[in-house]
Amino acid sequence: MPLDEGLALYAAAREVAAGLGLPLLEVGTYCGRSTILLADAARAAGTVAVTVDHHRGSEEQQPGWEYHNPDVFDPEVGRMDTLPTFRRTLHRAGLEDHVIAAVGRSPQVAAVWGRPVGLVFIDGGHTDEHASGDYEGWAPHVAPGGLLVIHDVFPDPADGGQAPYRIYRRALASGAFAEVSAVRSLRVLRRTGGTATAGKGPGA
Repeated sequence: MPLDEGLALYAAAREVAAGLGLPLLEVGTYCGRSTILLADAARAAGTVAVTVDHHRGSEEQQPGWEYHNPDVFDPEVGRMDTLPTFRRTLHRAGLEDHVIAAVGRSPQVAAVWGRPVGLVFIDGGHTDEHASGDYEGWAPHVAPGGLLVIHDVFPDPADGGQAPYRIYRRALASGAFAEVSAVRSLRVLRRTGGTATAGKGPGA
């Protein structure tokens, strides 16, 4: 995540945490770089950051793909495992007490989640299946006045995958969200009402 996108995420998290006092939730933890931004904002407001990830890596992080990091590959089980690195990241930042880590698949965690959140940051898998699952699972939990933040939104297919762009367009089409800001590929939307998952799915 470029510096300007990180600062925009942090500013959004600080604003909504101070205003609503609700948990800040992230989908897609990886090794915790963005988690520490949300956790610091949560700490300042007296709330917590919740981060959801299966810690087995997304599509492009698997062996043989562009963003594979062999340092977080577990040869014993033959799969990615970013959880130990994530825990070390929180420890070094002194933020362990301000983060709840949910280890599991995003739709499964969303299905048992039972309270509103002040912010949902979607930065998980970039297939239509995963991005749509993240949006459909978590957008309804954003409190009125809360923020939906989507990363890797690329209107031009030449710049990147289109699944995050499609859920961004879907959120706007639902009438439940209005755009607040755009910094590079980061989009910040505010929950204004309505049904968060209305609108067309993949391909819209």
